[in-house]
Amino acid sequence: MNRKVSRSARLNPVDRLVSRVIPSFGLRRAKRLFESGRAVQAFRLFARAARAGNAEGEYKVGRCYLEGSGVPVSYVDSRRWLRKAASHGHIDAQWLLAALCIQGVDALNIQQDTRQDTRQDTGHRASSLFSNQDVPKPDFTEGEKWARRAAERGSADGQAILAYILTSGPESMRDLEQAHQWYERSAATGCPQGALGYALSLARTAKDDKDRTRVADHVRRAAEAGLPPAINMLGVLMDCGIGTKRDQTAAAQLFRQAALKGNRTGQMNWGRVRAFGQGVEPNLIEGESWLRRAALAGDRDAAALVGELYVKGGALPPNYAEAAIWFRRAAEAGHSAAARALGMLCLTGAGVMRDTGEAATWLKIAADAGDAQARVDFANLILNGCGDANPNGNPDDLPDDYLANDNLAKARHWLEQAASSGNLVAAFNYGRCLAEGRGVERNEQEALQWLRRAADGVAEAQYWYGWMLMEGHGINPDPETGRSWIARAAAVGVTDAEATLAEMMVNARGGPRDLHTAILLFGKAAEKGHVGAMYALGVLNSGGYDVPADHAAARRWLSAAAERGHGEALKMLHRYQPNEAAS
Repeated sequence: MNRKVSRSARLNPVDRLVSRVIPSFGLRRAKRLFESGRAVQAFRLFARAARAGNAEGEYKVGRCYLEGSGVPVSYVDSRRWLRKAASHGHIDAQWLLAALCIQGVDALNIQQDTRQDTRQDTGHRASSLFSNQDVPKPDFTEGEKWARRAAERGSADGQAILAYILTSGPESMRDLEQAHQWYERSAATGCPQGALGYALSLARTAKDDKDRTRVADHVRRAAEAGLPPAINMLGVLMDCGIGTKRDQTAAAQLFRQAALKGNRTGQMNWGRVRAFGQGVEPNLIEGESWLRRAALAGDRDAAALVGELYVKGGALPPNYAEAAIWFRRAAEAGHSAAARALGMLCLTGAGVMRDTGEAATWLKIAADAGDAQARVDFANLILNGCGDANPNGNPDDLPDDYLANDNLAKARHWLEQAASSGNLVAAFNYGRCLAEGRGVERNEQEALQWLRRAADGVAEAQYWYGWMLMEGHGINPDPETGRSWIARAAAVGVTDAEATLAEMMVNARGGPRDLHTAILLFGKAAEKGHVGAMYALGVLNSGGYDVPADHAAARRWLSAAAERGHGEALKMLHRYQPNEAAS
């Protein structure tokens, strides 16, 4: 500590003499200098007391190094002097050292200085400190040792830190019952951190409104003391009406307070309610700004919300490229819904290069994390060879490991699980897989059961169920019932159903012949690109089917079908052209 200082910062002779003879006087003098803004001179007096082995002086030197007060910030020196003071029994040094050992707690956010006038500055300096590269990894073992010493001597801050370690430290150190007791003791003294921790501990076992009211009361105490996480949490409780009267307007203001104090989750919540007008006048631009700020600070929920905003677009067209950036940020931080959203963008090529393999990767990550919709999407992708989810997809784009037996087994299980829980789209897809033997053993009878269930709400399932009844797959043929189901699907525009129903009307299968309606249905399907319907129109218009011949129309539709690879249309077109020329 032999650093050269300016002449104005040097101690006067009286201060040097008295601080050597009466260290306690030197400390009092140092505190007055510190409070008057003369931090450099104060530090020199603190240092004299510390070198003399005075625990209070060691503690003050440690704090000065921590906060950069009168001396450059040094985590190493701060911890060294705090350890000396803690070893000499200084309680505040003990709990502060414990906090530094587990700096993941955001250090002085959970154990603020008792002096209100230095609290905000201390937090700021601590934050800058913990961004330095010389900060070691959390040491929960040493942290627990010093926190317990302070806690057992009655330090409310030490009790709160010890409870935190017992709650959120390594699994081997956790003891929720003991943590609850320490939080309770800390909260009883009025410690804001203790009150917040006690509220969280109570919430784990809350069973009724009385318990939830107790939780809200303790959160309110911590919030009234100015603790940013508590302010945000009180906003959440008021927003949902948990343990307190629901008041979205008051909740929005609490989120705003927490956001302005730099609380990342508060910024996310304030951005959310501001963007969507929940309890406050909507302002999409300001809301997005706060969400972006929280996302850049590492809040994955905020990043996912920013992605959603860009997908929806609002007053502007959707920006899928920007959405993909934020979904990726959230997904890489473990946000399952964002992983699913990113997977769907990769599958469709919206905003990113279409990549079926990457789509499968993100959908599987979301599915493994428990996202129900991602499980259905992943199962559809794997079992359907990606064709249904993305008509332009190619099953060969999927990496071999995604087509391994374990993934196929997972996909089958997830799809069946979703279908059993009432997801009609999943029931339809699972029925199709069973009907065609895609990813599962072919079982037409079971397929019929799932397709029938899905037919109550999925038009494509109505067509498939009707088609299987008509053709007799898994059951004796029933053209009449099959035609009625196919007609329901055709009525809502299912292309295959339109073409199939038209063919049944031409051949009087399952009901009366109706050439006029059949031509109309073939026309609808053909206009939507159905090659079989194009060929049928070519044949019907060529004459001989109780329909007036229209050679120009016949040639046009046969050409259209032939261009799309319909072999019979090509053959008929070759035979038709000479006849047309002869006529």
